[in-house]
Amino acid sequence: MTTALTPPCEERRAIAPQPAAQEHDPRGALLATILGSSLAFVVGSIVNVALPAMQTEFGVGPTGAQWIVNAYLLPLGALVLIGGALGDVAGRKRVFEAGLILFAASCLLCAVAWNFPVLMLARALEGVAAAMIAPTSLAIIADAFTGPERGKAIGTWAAIGAAAGALAPVLGGVIVDFAGWRWAFVAVVPVSLYAYVVARRAIRESRAPREDCAPLDLSGAVLIMLALLALIWALIALPDQGATQATLGALAVGTALLLTFLAVEYRKGDNAMTPLRLFTNSSFLGLSLLTFFLYAALGGLLVLLPYVLISELNYSATAAGAAILPFPLLLGLLSRTMGGTLATRLGTRTILTGGSVFVAIGFTLFTRIPAGEVNYWTHILLPLIVLAIGMAASVAPLTTAVLQSAGARYSGVASGINNAIARIAGLVATALLGLVLLGEAGTLVAGLTQAAWAGVGLSLFSAGSAWLLLRHADDPVP
Repeated sequence: MTTALTPPCEERRAIAPQPAAQEHDPRGALLATILGSSLAFVVGSIVNVALPAMQTEFGVGPTGAQWIVNAYLLPLGALVLIGGALGDVAGRKRVFEAGLILFAASCLLCAVAWNFPVLMLARALEGVAAAMIAPTSLAIIADAFTGPERGKAIGTWAAIGAAAGALAPVLGGVIVDFAGWRWAFVAVVPVSLYAYVVARRAIRESRAPREDCAPLDLSGAVLIMLALLALIWALIALPDQGATQATLGALAVGTALLLTFLAVEYRKGDNAMTPLRLFTNSSFLGLSLLTFFLYAALGGLLVLLPYVLISELNYSATAAGAAILPFPLLLGLLSRTMGGTLATRLGTRTILTGGSVFVAIGFTLFTRIPAGEVNYWTHILLPLIVLAIGMAASVAPLTTAVLQSAGARYSGVASGINNAIARIAGLVATALLGLVLLGEAGTLVAGLTQAAWAGVGLSLFSAGSAWLLLRHADDPVP
């Protein structure tokens, strides 16, 4: 699952002075950024319902299905921070437009992919493009609007993006059922190109002062990308190949690269893409752990559930998309009330702990799915409703708490780090799905219940992180 957390350096970029003489169209800029940033939500949701058909056509098995998802999430999670910094240095409009063109080209390549390696290349390029689009979208909106209009524009951007993510599984399922999965990627191309045309006309170029945003940490980006690649490959290969020299070697290499990344970031201090000073703050550490555990649990479910509905329970792609639709709809409808008003009354620590516990309850309900006849209303819909309530209580206060714990100096990069952690959590969860897809559970439904128990544990770890590490009044990072 993708999140609507604020990209890196957003607050600082929002107040950066811009040339007054440069013409621009704020409404057009809003339209372009809504269309562009929605692409990541849409493609991710479409792939979730198209996954069984793609796996069957290429004959790749469960491991290949995991890579269809992770080939996109890997570059997105690793590069989203540097994507925002690149926009600050090279120009947000330029990076945003380049991302749109690359996204359209990579979707076309997915649609015509003649073998599995070509599909993997195309999916990776989609991830790179999304890492260019996502962190620049809000910065462009912040530059185009001022005062109360900026808040309204960001609210519109978030609401329409959530709606697009909710409707995408159903629309994607219809396309998969009636035209084939390749046409689902083709359908995205005109949207990307139209967003590019609008952006060329409506968006003015903007950059941030170098001292006000995260640096262009290329060495850090390369190290974290290689570390994640080695670790994710090992996690995906381990259930299938076992503890071979290759899998253990990949784990060792990935761990060594991750430690090297941390050493490089520590040496760079405030010039790093991930300033480690932030994690000395107990609240920021707790929020980071909460984010990782919560989005790992949810990310695995949102990939596995439609896969089980289609492959095991004989749902069509359209029906599977419709079956999951209540979750994003309820999440969008309840987030403002539960994450705003309720968080103010109960306090951030209480609402985040309670939200995570509700998510754990939702996963517990999923463990009750029987091996025999599955009833959608009691075995699927009810757990999804409880999950939506728990996530609605968590998403908005989580974003606010991250910004408060980091302080004004680090607020932008902290929100970007939290966003990246959420994406990497989904990446790791998808890599571990092989334990279900290739395990000894017997059926995919039995595997889903096992995964749900893992979701219970992860959600409780998330609740514990909030309760033990968040303080009512925590000093921000100095």
